Amino acid sequence: MTSRREGRPVGRREGHRLRGRLRRTLLAGAVAAAVVLPVSAAASPAVPAPIPAAVGEQEPLQAVYGAHRAGLAEAARMAADAGRPGRAARLNAMGAGGAAQFLAFDGRGAGRAVQVFGDLATADRIAVLVPGSDTTLDTYQRFREGASALHARLSAERPGTAVVAWLGYDTPGTVSTTVLTADRADEAAAELGPFLSRLARLAGPGVRMSLLCHSYGSVVCARTATGSPVTDVVLYGSPGTGSDSAAALPTAARVWAGRGGSDWIGNVPHVRLGQVGFGTDPVDPAFGARPFSAGPGGHSDYLKPGTASLDSLAGIVLGTADGGAGRAGTTPEVPRA
Repeated sequence: MTSRREGRPVGRREGHRLRGRLRRTLLAGAVAAAVVLPVSAAASPAVPAPIPAAVGEQEPLQAVYGAHRAGLAEAARMAADAGRPGRAARLNAMGAGGAAQFLAFDGRGAGRAVQVFGDLATADRIAVLVPGSDTTLDTYQRFREGASALHARLSAERPGTAVVAWLGYDTPGTVSTTVLTADRADEAAAELGPFLSRLARLAGPGVRMSLLCHSYGSVVCARTATGSPVTDVVLYGSPGTGSDSAAALPTAARVWAGRGGSDWIGNVPHVRLGQVGFGTDPVDPAFGARPFSAGPGGHSDYLKPGTASLDSLAGIVLGTADGGAGRAGTTPEVPRA
């Protein structure tokens, strides 16, 4: 090369290094642009809220639900008193007229909530939904609608199913650097693994659990050690997992992957540069996941009523889906976490 840097000649070897750094920078920028630009972040207002209710694992489910409904109502009252009518209205909507069932609720900051649809005590099939970026108490409506739609679809075919909407972690903002790394996912996985074990104990012996993971939630699930009740892990709308293959995930469950035909996440570069990006596309046959049909929908359409993706997800939960190629056969059970 004949160019100069700081007045000194730049040799061929150094030129290669410069080009390599430039290439890595451009790729990182492409990942950031693809993930960040399509969706606007939702701001979470800083509003006062009560300390979450302290209930023991041995408490009856109805007592747990009642304690968290009371906390939710108090959080709504405090938000209204603080001059935040929008947050108050959204919290009141979450309460659903006093019938909502929460295993956990924390109204502080962006908030956390774990809501149950159906009867855990009698369910023999449970689907746990793990959301992606920008899922907060202020955007909870769309998450709840998806969980409710899945529960209705499952119940129509098999009574005795339950869905758990697990907003049990601080999701990254879509317009943020945190959405490009696994830091939030690692923190979430440390919470999700023990939760799955507690959930299996609440449901009783013989329950079959499926982990349904959307967008950044698939990064969370890919880091979560699952016990034997979890028979299926489903990655949809995924930017990647940080792993090269389904076999590398810390689970003995069957791993599925699907993406809607109009999902913008398909345009995300599936690269990993240091701590940025998540590598191999889970719908790539080389990843080794079982494919499922997700239809023509977009990034937020997977759980909409009447869609092919909802039918496919219901089939996986119910155990009636045919995944074709991938991790074939029955995988060995592993001890509960």
